[in-house]
Amino acid sequence: MILVTGGSGFIGSAFILQHLRRSDEPIANLDALTYAGNPENLSSIEDDPRYHFIHADIRNRERLNDIFLGLKPRAVVHFAAESHVDRSIAGPDIFFQMNTLGTVNLLEASRKLLALQNGAFLQSFRFLYVSTDEVYGSLGPKDPPFTEMTPLSPRSPYSASKASGDTACHAWGSTYGIPILITHCSNNFGPRQFPEKLIPLMIVKILSGLPVPIYGDGLNIRDWLFVEDHCEAISTVLAKGAPGEIYNIGGNAEKTNLEIFHTVAAELRRQCPTLTSAAYQFVTDRPGHDRRYAINTEKIRRELGWSPQWTFEEGIKATVDWYLKNPVWLRHAAERAIAASETLRNTP
Repeated sequence: MILVTGGSGFIGSAFILQHLRRSDEPIANLDALTYAGNPENLSSIEDDPRYHFIHADIRNRERLNDIFLGLKPRAVVHFAAESHVDRSIAGPDIFFQMNTLGTVNLLEASRKLLALQNGAFLQSFRFLYVSTDEVYGSLGPKDPPFTEMTPLSPRSPYSASKASGDTACHAWGSTYGIPILITHCSNNFGPRQFPEKLIPLMIVKILSGLPVPIYGDGLNIRDWLFVEDHCEAISTVLAKGAPGEIYNIGGNAEKTNLEIFHTVAAELRRQCPTLTSAAYQFVTDRPGHDRRYAINTEKIRRELGWSPQWTFEEGIKATVDWYLKNPVWLRHAAERAIAASETLRNTP
């Protein structure tokens, strides 16, 4: 059995769905169902006997210990995280509770499980920590892309909390012998992404006839990765990756935020001929906004044979198509996004 944390979120649910399309191996989803955790993401498999849902919070160490000893998973794929940079700036505490201490709790639960198992189980067990390219910091316009050897240099509370999880994984691997794998991915997009993130937010705003807010001058650059490619890479790392290693995962699609807007708007017009307009407005830049991310994927290509299969344009087409065909999901997610924003504004 594989244990996934945060499996009701965007990337976690995509991973579970992809896994069950390809394998009969059971998979368990441990999720606290916070504002971005959406049971609707996995409604199509809720009665599948291979799928098990566990409502639990990774901050509860005793509960995790019981779950690990009961399930005895052969692998843990750790997606669960607070992940929105803006929210981390407004309220950083929860990010370190979830992303750092929650990760330590999972590592400790793994350590206690492994202490009770035999050699064969120890050899096959893997703990895969899904991290982000944001831990590397910011690049200048002509800097080479991040490699796995780039020093960690986080510049937001979110990326600092994830980098802390990185270092915890390295420490537990070195000290206790836990077979650790770490992946650093670039910006994901695709179906079922919570509409506080850039691309689904653009889709919601344009369909609602509202201007899309774009930070600063709109020229911040990110590398974009379609979620299906990311999940394929994670499965590849889990199956073939060497314990103790880091693997960068990217889509080789560097785009400015303005380029993203024009691509999304054009695809919406293509699929919705009645759409009359799409507009954006520049808003005050957020503090510490990293200018550019770019990621070198040579290691995972060379050592594990993975490369992205979706072009950025193909991914945008599939993403827009999915949101247009799932208006109820989109409405419910947008309502939760509004409620989450109100809660954040009212938090001291």
